[in-house]
Amino acid sequence: MSYVSEMRALVGHRMLLLAGANVIVLDEKQRILLQQRLDGSWGLPGGLMELGESLEQTAVREVKEETNIDIDELHFLKVFSGKEFTFTLNNNDEINVVTALYWSKKWHGSLINDKSEGLSLEFFTTDNMSEEYQLYLRYFVSK
Repeated sequence: MSYVSEMRALVGHRMLLLAGANVIVLDEKQRILLQQRLDGSWGLPGGLMELGESLEQTAVREVKEETNIDIDELHFLKVFSGKEFTFTLNNNDEINVVTALYWSKKWHGSLINDKSEGLSLEFFTTDNMSEEYQLYLRYFVSK
């Protein structure tokens, strides 16, 4: 059982403060890898930290779990936090997330979508992304 699942068993839908990481994965054409979530929205590969992990380990693990690719080089961009990163999920779980954003253009492996994590994987421009991820990318592009 994951840390978040254990906490949910104790607190129900009440607000949890969670840490996680997302990765902007670029291909040779500078397109961004997006995952179509189970709810149909598109977002960056990434997820929540498990106990004992660093943010970098979280980023690499989550990309591997969701896409089957291995990150060879990871570059830190920024930490996002605050009221604007408070969400109520479809199942009524409330979360306030602290998210470390990384980018990588050095990776290897074959893209394989984990159907328990998402519906599909594709490289895109930013048009199909949720507002949260567009904020992350605006920061990336401005650097």
